[in-house]
Amino acid sequence: MNTEKHLNALIASYETVIENVGEDVRREGLVKTPERAAKAMEFLTSGYEQDGPAILRKAMFAEDYKDMVVVKDIELYSLCEHHMLPFFGKAHIAYIPDGHIVGLSKLPRVVDVFARRLQVQERLTHDILECINDTLRPQGVAVVIEAAHMCMMMRGVQKQNSVTTTSGFRGQFEKQETRNEFLKLISSNLS
Repeated sequence: MNTEKHLNALIASYETVIENVGEDVRREGLVKTPERAAKAMEFLTSGYEQDGPAILRKAMFAEDYKDMVVVKDIELYSLCEHHMLPFFGKAHIAYIPDGHIVGLSKLPRVVDVFARRLQVQERLTHDILECINDTLRPQGVAVVIEAAHMCMMMRGVQKQNSVTTTSGFRGQFEKQETRNEFLKLISSNLS
């Protein structure tokens, strides 16, 4: 849990990092940087204190709707656990209800719960998928994430135009016909 003691420990850690890269933490432009960085890190990792299934359960409604529900182009921002550099992109989620629907805003909230942790894109995809599948118990769930990784763009291979795509499918989406319908919907511009 984020407490003043926790925040102060993060601030001290950022002071150490700044000093270890050869900067003067007392320099005017850097005086407040450790505190700002610590508060940013608390926000960027706030998903550890949130419960995805609880978010979904608060907005589950009995409904006899049995067709596909798609929410696409959900912005996501996360930190790569290997370099603690950002990765960002879009999540596309679909589910086929089996007696219950969920408030549409809850799906992007679930994305944020798992994105605001130190992550790899593969686990992020799986975490979102399993949270929805285990909580809603739908006929099927699909999750596709497309993201750019700063660890590949700023350092290492330095490939600015690379995008990583991960996907996961459960239930009815394991059938090629249903999966293809979802993939067609997320790649089309219907507006």
